[in-house]
Amino acid sequence: MTAAPPVASAPTVSAATDLAPHELRILVAVDRERGFSAAAKVLGLTQSAISHSIRGTERKVGAVLFERGRKGATPTAAGAAAAAHARRVLRLLDTLVAEARSAERGTVAGPLRIAAFRSAALYLLPPVLERLTARHPGIEPEVRVVRELGAGTAGEVAEGRADVGIATIGAGSVPAGLIGDVLLEEPYSLVHPAGHPDPRSLPLVDWHENCGSYTRQWWAGQDWIPRATVLTEDDGAVLSMVSRGLGMAIMPALSLNEAPDGIGITDLGPERPTRSVGYITTPELASSVSVRALIRELRAARR
Repeated sequence: MTAAPPVASAPTVSAATDLAPHELRILVAVDRERGFSAAAKVLGLTQSAISHSIRGTERKVGAVLFERGRKGATPTAAGAAAAAHARRVLRLLDTLVAEARSAERGTVAGPLRIAAFRSAALYLLPPVLERLTARHPGIEPEVRVVRELGAGTAGEVAEGRADVGIATIGAGSVPAGLIGDVLLEEPYSLVHPAGHPDPRSLPLVDWHENCGSYTRQWWAGQDWIPRATVLTEDDGAVLSMVSRGLGMAIMPALSLNEAPDGIGITDLGPERPTRSVGYITTPELASSVSVRALIRELRAARR
């Protein structure tokens, strides 16, 4: 009789290399506070306890996570990556508890962290959150306005600081490692003082977030658009200046909600540029009840 081949045992992972939730919280606190003393104060621990925990985490990870100096603790590239993953893991632990309670009680409850650029936070989200909280009173939306520069709202999601980002999605693409979808395509219009006989002759007023990659090609082909004479911090300031006759602007539709008196809006024609606005979340949070509920309301709003 032929002997049965030996059964391969599953690989074992030493518990000594596992990171405990309290170690992740300390890592996140040091990254956020940029110092061991400051993190200790926030967490109610001693500085030596924080230092001991970070050294232990570095041994387990096998990398230096923070550069120590007189000015505090600066995360290394490894530290920044570890802190981002730690925030996402801690959020999943919170979600585990919230989802289990929701399953038992038949309700959805807990915080829902949303990062949104200014005009989306002002005009897209309020009616969506009104319907969301009417259907699910236990959900507690936390909205933070984030400028769409650099990593923008998508970066907040990737770094574990937000569950969902309302983002401008350049060329219809979602950043690697995240998932999402386009909710609306908003057209750009020429915005100018009402009744001006030749608005294209006016100087340009613009703001830092406006001309993303999705409009640059169009802008480059418009000989009549000058360089910005005034560059402001946000679209609200642009509208205020245009309404007082200080120039014209090229602005997307969301920014033109509740435009002040004295503003004229002219269609730029069939070749006008558009801006894709959508939601972005992480693969692990996409199936959570609260995130799914928000996405349903966002999709319903675009109809």
